[in-house]
Amino acid sequence: AQLVESGGGLVQPGGSLRLSCAASRITFDDYIMAWYRQAPGKERESVATISKSASITYSDSVRGRFTISRDSAKNTLTLQMTNLKPEDTAVYYCNARAQDYMTGYWGPGTQVTVSS
Repeated sequence: AQLVESGGGLVQPGGSLRLSCAASRITFDDYIMAWYRQAPGKERESVATISKSASITYSDSVRGRFTISRDSAKNTLTLQMTNLKPEDTAVYYCNARAQDYMTGYWGPGTQVTVSS
């Protein structure tokens, strides 16, 4: 499997970014897809998850500001981020796993920096 994230960058507080994850060499519909992030000095944390049936969960810290979606035709996972805050600064990772208890596959990550 190969996962490649894109769309990160520097944005001011209150701004928006759209992250994408292009998945290849997997049967996309057979995988739970998720976004994680890791800030400097902190553990990697779950941001949003979308199941094979498109059920969605968000962390409390991003609910109402971030939107996760998946496009089976394009094998792409997306994270629309709005009203960004400095505490959203982190490396964002795409994850694909066949079952919830599995570690799955990871992309290399994309840096998001929220700063004025």
